[in-house]
Amino acid sequence: MAERVTKSVLPEQQRKIETRAAVVPIAGFIVIATVVAVLAVLGAAALFAQDQVQVQDKDKYSLKSPSGIEFADFKGYEDWSVVSSARTDEVLKVIVANPTMIQAYKSGIPGNGRPFPDGAKVAKLQWKPKKSTEAQFVVDVPDVFKQAFVMEKDSKRFPKSGGWGYAVFNYVAASDKFEADPKSLSDCGNACHTAVKAKDYIFHPYQKR
Repeated sequence: MAERVTKSVLPEQQRKIETRAAVVPIAGFIVIATVVAVLAVLGAAALFAQDQVQVQDKDKYSLKSPSGIEFADFKGYEDWSVVSSARTDEVLKVIVANPTMIQAYKSGIPGNGRPFPDGAKVAKLQWKPKKSTEAQFVVDVPDVFKQAFVMEKDSKRFPKSGGWGYAVFNYVAASDKFEADPKSLSDCGNACHTAVKAKDYIFHPYQKR
């Protein structure tokens, strides 16, 4: 009798063991499938965001100023090295320059009396200021981006303005797009920079850091 009971119990235990063994792979598969699904969603979101940036950049860099200067000439300015900064009552400014101009600065230009080489480019990025609500002291920080004032050195293209070409591209926050400033021909470009003709028309030195 005991032998028959033992034989009947063993298959039941075996079934439970086999069931548990089957559940483990299934649970593992569910976890893996979930992870794959999450990664797929995150990847799709990242690709969508990247596509949006590419579309915005394409629109931005298709712009041309009334003077014929293309915004595409300054492609990558977002990552250029900082030269200096400034502010007025209305805007905060950060001046950045491309590698050609940074190298010229470091070689002593314009303090050594030599002009910046053709291919030098600079962008003055301007924001409306606001008071920080997080800092433990009173400080102005950038708020809405306003415009990019750009200059590029090309002696052949701009012989009448000391070799420099000027343009302004405004940012319209409502549409999240840039547009060429229609008044850039009369903007304070060469007319203002003539005051620093002795420094090859550049106001800001490369600041010590």
